[in-house]
Amino acid sequence: MGVFRFVLDLLFPPRCAFCRDFLRKGQALCAACEKTLPFCTEEEAVQPGEFYSHCVSPLFYEDTVRESHHRYKFNGFSFYSRRAYAPLLAACITAHYAGRYDLITWVPLSRKRRKKRGYDQAKLLAVDTAALLQTRAVAALHKHKDTAAQSGLGGRDQRQANIFGAYEVPDPALIADKRVLLIDDVVTTGASLSECARCLLMAGAEEVFCATLARSTV
Repeated sequence: MGVFRFVLDLLFPPRCAFCRDFLRKGQALCAACEKTLPFCTEEEAVQPGEFYSHCVSPLFYEDTVRESHHRYKFNGFSFYSRRAYAPLLAACITAHYAGRYDLITWVPLSRKRRKKRGYDQAKLLAVDTAALLQTRAVAALHKHKDTAAQSGLGGRDQRQANIFGAYEVPDPALIADKRVLLIDDVVTTGASLSECARCLLMAGAEEVFCATLARSTV
């Protein structure tokens, strides 16, 4: 595996997930992005929510972060999760949630959307982040209804109506009396996180915390 990775790096040198500049060995971000990315301050990183205690995010969803996320979500750049996103999210979770959760899960895609995209971007992020936190992510939620993309809708009310009843908890015993850390890629209005948190609480979870790679600036 080490030789294979070496050959791949020679043929396809790793690039920064945000600005696409070449990286030195061992770098997750280039030196320029480490200084210029729209990082959230400690206070800005935390947002309150409905049904979940709060959500933390290391980055604002703007400029190169948005462009990078579009490549990750729509253009097949799934390796961004392991190389760049998970280290940022894991550090943010450690700073705000250390010792406060019992298990990690994610906001899932519907089967139809996952098949079309080829992967579930939130699951990848949750699995890679959990590995860095020396635990594992478990599939606590299932999206049994294919809904319109949240990004194509307007305000919070429209988004809430769009996904109401779309999720279920197949195995309530898995999360009963547990403090759940729910991971998604981006939070805008928080409608998806709220609906998932509501389902988890109704199924017996003690508390739900959320974490995303980036948060909207509005």
